[in-house]
Amino acid sequence: MHFIERTNSDNSDFQKLVVELDKDLAIKNGDANDFFVRYNKIDHIRNVVLAYEANEVVGCGAMKEYGHGIMEIKRMYVPVNKRGNGIAGSILTELQKWAKELGYTKCILETGDKMVEAIGLYKKNNFEIIPNYGQYADVDSSVCFEKVL
Repeated sequence: MHFIERTNSDNSDFQKLVVELDKDLAIKNGDANDFFVRYNKIDHIRNVVLAYEANEVVGCGAMKEYGHGIMEIKRMYVPVNKRGNGIAGSILTELQKWAKELGYTKCILETGDKMVEAIGLYKKNNFEIIPNYGQYADVDSSVCFEKVL
């Protein structure tokens, strides 16, 4: 059983999971990883969600304002040994709830075409594939999603 906590990017548990996430992405993205790194900085993110089992952090997600009424979901990660337990879904749901509480009407996100589990998660949670946006517009390996809240 896990519980959810809202925090920000100063949280050391979030920072710890992001290090793990970045190592995983470096392997999956290969030579293209340098492009993505510059868009995944975590300093000054005000909206971070962490999942805990007992006192162990078991997942994270964050969001930042992308444009008027739009939050971009970033830094979603659950360690491999904790996947399949609904943790990522709980984090994603909490991020959407928080965005709506803050007055946002839409969430968008980008993931890689090799991130099969992530794509499945977003589809399962009623996110729809959209044309690649912003810096991802010409990136063939990117898959972008949105959900109206």
